[in-house]
Amino acid sequence: MSEQQEQIQNGSAGKNPLKRFFRYEWILGNIRFFLFLAVLAVVYIANGHMADKTIRDADKTGKELKELQYVYKTLKSEVMFRSRESEIVRAAEPLGLKIDSVPPVRIVLEKSGDKKD
Repeated sequence: MSEQQEQIQNGSAGKNPLKRFFRYEWILGNIRFFLFLAVLAVVYIANGHMADKTIRDADKTGKELKELQYVYKTLKSEVMFRSRESEIVRAAEPLGLKIDSVPPVRIVLEKSGDKKD
């Protein structure tokens, strides 16, 4: 018998070769592989979403850090300005406090063992 006659008897003559791969039995035989591919796809998508969220959080934190740096610099310059002697004098005037023009007197203690009679 020739090959054509065998194919006709087996019923495979003229069939599309792709149909052989997408038969019910073939799909059931490879169901574990399909599930594995599906799990990989879900993990891949979840990983992409987590990476995007991490990048957004890092950008948000960077913006907050810059804003806090601006606030810090502003407050620091304000404190430096207010701690100048002229500003302290100006703030103390309404309370009746004034700077004494006489320098403070330094008191020196002598040790008792240093003196000899």
